[in-house]
Amino acid sequence: MFTDDYKREAVELAVSSGRSIGTVAKELGLRVSVLRRWVDKLRQEPASTAWRPTTQATPMSADQASEITRLRQESETLCMERDILKNCPASWRACAG
Repeated sequence: MFTDDYKREAVELAVSSGRSIGTVAKELGLRVSVLRRWVDKLRQEPASTAWRPTTQATPMSADQASEITRLRQESETLCMERDILKNCPASWRACAG
């Protein structure tokens, strides 16, 4: 579900921000256990290609994390609205648009 890049950025934010894993997880809309598992995996396998940075990335700021969370929520809402419209009768869709 999450790309390796996203996981790496989330872990880097958790590790470098000085905030708790719980706080960062909440900002990103993740379960604490998920982010903790990603952090643990990084600590256990630091040379793993799945976690090796491809560039010298700067840690994600709190504003960026908040924006990602907002966009994820908006995307989820739009997907639900789309799915609802897919399932309603064609005559209703004609009136809605």
